Amino acid sequence: MDMATISIDAETGGDYPDWLYGAAEPVRTLPGLAHVGDDAPAAYSAGGFLAVERAFESARIEDALDGLLALMTSTADLDLQFEAGTPDDAGPAVRLDRVRRLMRFVDHEPRIGALAHDDAMLDVVRRLLGAEDVVLFQDMALLKPPGAGREKPWHQDKAFFPYAADARVVGVWIALDAATPANGCMHVIPGSHRDGPVVHFRRRDWQLCDTDVQVRRAATVPLPPGGALFFDGLLHHGTPANRTATRRRALQFHYTAADTVRLDDAARLAIFGSEGKDVSC
Repeated sequence: MDMATISIDAETGGDYPDWLYGAAEPVRTLPGLAHVGDDAPAAYSAGGFLAVERAFESARIEDALDGLLALMTSTADLDLQFEAGTPDDAGPAVRLDRVRRLMRFVDHEPRIGALAHDDAMLDVVRRLLGAEDVVLFQDMALLKPPGAGREKPWHQDKAFFPYAADARVVGVWIALDAATPANGCMHVIPGSHRDGPVVHFRRRDWQLCDTDVQVRRAATVPLPPGGALFFDGLLHHGTPANRTATRRRALQFHYTAADTVRLDDAARLAIFGSEGKDVSC
């Protein structure tokens, strides 16, 4: 029988300055996937992201939420991580509302797998990548429980992936609940992907140095359930803690061209890691 890999969030987490996620203006959104026009790749190339208000209808999001609940109580070979401080002897109801991250689930849950392989969404991904043959290389659910979901500090996703700095990667972040500035919606720095790889530091997480975040350029991406954010793997982005009584659950998929060359961890850290570099934070 397959068993889930269960862990407790080991990152430091903790307080962060309020100015990191200040009163930023929301980004402009498109009404739906059908409104992603011929000019979308150019707009994406300039800003590093594309936000869609209603990428998926409510019935499919409800199905995905049901699938997520089923996964969290299954014995499938998943990667299940709980928020720091979750008691080992917590009952099932408590534990379900302390799940922070879930990975490797697409092949185990068809209701969520259907979103990851949705034809209309993948058509957008192909156009943004400029490749017809694309692969899904990471599937993840990112959950911020009420009052407990910690911050994910500003970072670049490619700092975590085994690909060259110039490899094209598209992330798709799908809101399962209403994502708001108060409960931890995405914050982005438009155009920051064009700055290239930035050194990351082990602070509250593996992250950009707080003082390097260009907060004056930041924008928020509030989305209703079913909304989606397409974003470049080098885009600077982060999410504040959820200090509300509402849940903020999201799915995140990452895609690249099928012929993208992989790097080993040493090569990746030579680009994004701080060790051995004349830098400080």
